[in-house]
Amino acid sequence: MDDKLITGQCLCGTVKFCISGEFESFFLCHCRRCRKDSGSAHSANLFSSKAKIAWVAGEENIKTFQLSGSRHVKSFCMDCGSALPVSQADGGLIVVPAGSLDSEIDIRPNAHICLASRANWDNDLASVERINGLPR
Repeated sequence: MDDKLITGQCLCGTVKFCISGEFESFFLCHCRRCRKDSGSAHSANLFSSKAKIAWVAGEENIKTFQLSGSRHVKSFCMDCGSALPVSQADGGLIVVPAGSLDSEIDIRPNAHICLASRANWDNDLASVERINGLPR
Protein backbone atom coordinates (compact mmCIF):
# COMPACT_ATOMS: atom_id res chain seq x y z
CA MET A 1 0.00 0.00 0.00
CA ASP A 2 3.06 2.27 -0.15
CA ASP A 3 1.96 5.36 -2.14
CA LYS A 4 -1.50 4.08 -2.95
CA LEU A 5 -4.39 6.29 -1.84
CA ILE A 6 -7.07 4.39 0.08
CA THR A 7 -10.59 5.83 0.14
CA GLY A 8 -13.53 5.22 2.42
CA GLN A 9 -16.81 6.62 3.64
CA CYS A 10 -19.69 6.05 6.00
CA LEU A 11 -22.84 4.18 4.94
CA CYS A 12 -24.82 7.32 4.06
CA GLY A 13 -21.86 8.93 2.24
CA THR A 14 -21.82 12.09 4.36
CA VAL A 15 -18.32 11.47 5.74
CA LYS A 16 -15.58 10.67 3.20
CA PHE A 17 -11.86 10.23 3.73
CA CYS A 18 -8.56 9.31 2.07
CA ILE A 19 -5.65 7.52 3.70
CA SER A 20 -2.08 7.60 2.45
CA GLY A 21 0.58 5.40 3.94
CA GLU A 22 0.90 1.83 5.07
CA PHE A 23 -1.18 -0.23 7.47
CA GLU A 24 1.08 -2.13 9.84
CA SER A 25 -1.44 -4.55 11.28
CA PHE A 26 -4.98 -5.83 10.94
CA PHE A 27 -6.71 -7.48 13.89
CA LEU A 28 -10.10 -9.09 14.40
CA CYS A 29 -10.91 -8.32 18.04
CA HIS A 30 -13.42 -10.43 19.96
CA CYS A 31 -13.32 -8.48 23.24
CA ARG A 32 -16.66 -7.52 24.76
CA ARG A 33 -16.13 -3.82 24.06
CA CYS A 34 -15.37 -4.35 20.37
CA ARG A 35 -18.35 -6.70 20.04
CA LYS A 36 -20.60 -4.07 21.63
CA ASP A 37 -19.42 -1.17 19.49
CA SER A 38 -19.42 -3.17 16.25
CA GLY A 39 -22.70 -4.95 16.96
CA SER A 40 -21.07 -8.10 15.61
CA ALA A 41 -18.90 -11.09 16.51
CA HIS A 42 -15.75 -8.97 16.36
CA SER A 43 -14.32 -5.71 15.16
CA ALA A 44 -12.05 -5.68 12.09
CA ASN A 45 -9.56 -2.83 12.50
CA LEU A 46 -6.46 -1.74 10.61
CA PHE A 47 -3.69 0.02 12.53
CA SER A 48 -0.98 2.43 11.40
CA SER A 49 1.49 4.74 13.10
CA LYS A 50 2.65 6.08 9.72
CA ALA A 51 -0.46 6.56 7.57
CA LYS A 52 -2.13 9.95 7.28
CA ILE A 53 -5.84 10.57 6.98
CA ALA A 54 -7.50 13.45 5.12
CA TRP A 55 -11.19 14.14 5.61
CA VAL A 56 -12.67 14.82 2.16
CA ALA A 57 -16.23 15.59 3.29
CA GLY A 58 -18.38 15.63 6.39
CA GLU A 59 -15.73 15.98 9.09
CA GLU A 60 -18.22 18.06 11.10
CA ASN A 61 -20.52 14.99 11.19
CA ILE A 62 -17.99 12.86 13.09
CA LYS A 63 -18.57 12.13 16.75
CA THR A 64 -15.92 10.46 18.89
CA PHE A 65 -16.78 8.45 21.98
CA GLN A 66 -14.28 7.38 24.64
CA LEU A 67 -15.43 4.78 27.14
CA SER A 68 -14.85 6.22 30.60
CA GLY A 69 -11.91 4.70 32.44
CA SER A 70 -10.55 2.94 29.36
CA ARG A 71 -8.54 3.42 26.19
CA HIS A 72 -11.52 2.21 24.13
CA VAL A 73 -12.45 4.94 21.67
CA LYS A 74 -14.49 4.99 18.48
CA SER A 75 -15.59 7.55 15.93
CA PHE A 76 -18.79 7.38 13.93
CA CYS A 77 -21.01 9.34 11.56
CA MET A 78 -23.68 11.28 13.47
CA ASP A 79 -26.17 10.70 10.62
CA CYS A 80 -25.92 6.95 9.97
CA GLY A 81 -23.82 5.67 12.89
CA SER A 82 -21.17 3.99 10.72
CA ALA A 83 -17.80 3.38 12.36
CA LEU A 84 -15.05 5.70 11.09
CA PRO A 85 -11.27 6.01 11.52
CA VAL A 86 -10.05 7.42 14.81
CA SER A 87 -6.71 8.73 16.09
CA GLN A 88 -5.35 7.20 19.28
CA ALA A 89 -2.18 7.52 21.36
CA ASP A 90 -2.20 11.33 21.06
CA GLY A 91 -2.39 11.14 17.27
CA GLY A 92 0.44 8.63 16.97
CA LEU A 93 -1.83 5.82 15.79
CA ILE A 94 -4.81 5.66 13.48
CA VAL A 95 -7.34 2.86 13.79
CA VAL A 96 -9.42 2.26 10.67
CA PRO A 97 -12.51 0.04 10.61
CA ALA A 98 -11.88 -2.23 7.61
CA GLY A 99 -15.55 -2.12 6.61
CA SER A 100 -15.41 1.66 6.17
CA LEU A 101 -13.01 1.35 3.22
CA ASP A 102 -14.13 1.56 -0.40
CA SER A 103 -10.69 0.66 -1.76
CA GLU A 104 -9.31 -2.85 -1.87
CA ILE A 105 -6.38 -3.43 0.49
CA ASP A 106 -3.47 -5.85 0.25
CA ILE A 107 -3.10 -6.64 3.95
CA ARG A 108 -4.87 -9.65 5.45
CA PRO A 109 -5.79 -10.01 9.13
CA ASN A 110 -2.79 -10.81 11.32
CA ALA A 111 -4.81 -12.53 14.03
CA HIS A 112 -8.05 -13.01 15.90
CA ILE A 113 -7.42 -11.39 19.30
CA CYS A 114 -9.11 -11.58 22.70
CA LEU A 115 -10.59 -14.98 21.84
CA ALA A 116 -11.27 -15.75 25.51
CA SER A 117 -13.92 -13.01 25.34
CA ARG A 118 -15.65 -14.16 22.17
CA ALA A 119 -19.38 -14.83 22.12
CA ASN A 120 -20.40 -18.40 22.97
CA TRP A 121 -22.04 -18.79 19.53
CA ASP A 122 -18.87 -17.66 17.71
CA ASN A 123 -17.09 -21.00 17.62
CA ASP A 124 -16.68 -23.79 15.06
CA LEU A 125 -18.51 -21.87 12.33
CA ALA A 126 -17.02 -23.78 9.38
CA SER A 127 -20.15 -25.94 9.12
CA VAL A 128 -22.57 -22.98 8.99
CA GLU A 129 -24.31 -22.68 5.61
CA ARG A 130 -22.84 -20.05 3.27
CA ILE A 131 -25.34 -18.13 1.14
CA ASN A 132 -24.38 -15.78 -1.68
CA GLY A 133 -26.98 -13.07 -1.12
CA LEU A 134 -29.87 -12.84 1.33
CA PRO A 135 -31.63 -15.91 2.76
CA ARG A 136 -35.11 -16.69 1.50
